[in-house]
Amino acid sequence: MLEILIFGAVTGAIYAMLAVGFTLIFGVARVLNLAHGSFYALGAYGAYALTSSAKLPLWLAAIVTVAAVALFGVVVERVFIRPMRTSQLAVLMISLAVALVVEQMLFLVFGSEYRNVPSFVDTKVSIGGVDVAGQRLLALVVSALAIGALYLFIQMSRLGSAILAISQDPEAAQYMGIPSDRIFSLVMALSAALAALAGIMAGPFLSVNPSMHLLPIVKAFAIVVVGGLGSIPGSILAAFMLGYAETLVAYLGSSSWTEIVSVLATLLMLVLRPAGFFGRRAAF
Repeated sequence: MLEILIFGAVTGAIYAMLAVGFTLIFGVARVLNLAHGSFYALGAYGAYALTSSAKLPLWLAAIVTVAAVALFGVVVERVFIRPMRTSQLAVLMISLAVALVVEQMLFLVFGSEYRNVPSFVDTKVSIGGVDVAGQRLLALVVSALAIGALYLFIQMSRLGSAILAISQDPEAAQYMGIPSDRIFSLVMALSAALAALAGIMAGPFLSVNPSMHLLPIVKAFAIVVVGGLGSIPGSILAAFMLGYAETLVAYLGSSSWTEIVSVLATLLMLVLRPAGFFGRRAAF
């Protein structure tokens, strides 16, 4: 039971970082960004490339990678998503195209082989007789700090107030002089940075390959459907529910069955409660 609690929390923390960024951009800009998983993949590959080729320390490689992916997110928002924002279908198609282009670029540069992202912590920690990799515990701590910092930023800063205003009523916020386009770019940068950080923290104990963007976007979509589109508290709750559900299925059955959990949760929620636990009106 202790092992399930620990590993479920770690999995839920990684999912939470992914889902919160995905929810954030939907709650503010009202777009479903299918390129979100690419930010996760770029985070893992960026840390790998900067440590193996550029020989940077891992902590510096992580900072540079998160900043670079955040900047890439702004470029994606301004160049590809912003002109198409009035059409949800167009945004879905263009963001999917961006994801596929990133995947092919990773194939060309790094090949199809699995890569090993270095760990911040190589030692194991014993908790109640359960040996846990230090990197997993660090991922849990970093996730909590990152999401907590984002919450404080949104609730206590002027830019955060602008984000809240646009998420609640974009038209009224524009009439009050809030520059919505700048806020959309800022939110996209925050979303991409969170996904990249998740990739850096999870890379050492998960598979790193050019197609790794597919699974995170499925998980993120399942989580926001269960938690409620636009609701950050709902996304965090659903992320940990999914993390524990997958861990429990892996221990009681087989790890090959864990991928069905997110799909099944999405289907059940769409049938039983389409608005999710918190619903769109509960955003932030």
